[in-house]
Amino acid sequence: MRARDLAVEYETVSVDTDAVTAARLMAEHRLPALLVVDEDGVPKAILPASQMIKILVPSYVIEDPALAAVVDERHADRLCQALQGRTVRDCLSRTVATPPLAEPDATALEVAALMAQVRSPLVAVVEEGRTGKRLLGVVTASHLLERLLSAGS
Repeated sequence: MRARDLAVEYETVSVDTDAVTAARLMAEHRLPALLVVDEDGVPKAILPASQMIKILVPSYVIEDPALAAVVDERHADRLCQALQGRTVRDCLSRTVATPPLAEPDATALEVAALMAQVRSPLVAVVEEGRTGKRLLGVVTASHLLERLLSAGS
């Protein structure tokens, strides 16, 4: 199995995408992360769903999780307001690393090793051409596990 065979179409957003739109995309498709691309469609970052959740949770609750028990449901229902007026750029970690990229001919083990090394739920499969990089698709951790497990049985 090669990366090009494992790659699937995947939702992408730009750094200027509205944060609420990005969160809805994650929720509707149950995605572990979104791939953030530049204006040419080249992968620039990964926005994990956990990072979006972190933005929703008030900092005082993150510092002292016991306080979560005293926040009533009415206030908890308003957590998503923290995304209002923000973009994906605002939601990215300050230390965001470039997303892991695999060449189309990389083996499944090479993709798995890359994923494990950078602890990423996805790896972008990118082809280098004369006109630059082109995204072929994404290999998700769950899809890779499924393929590896089916190959082993």
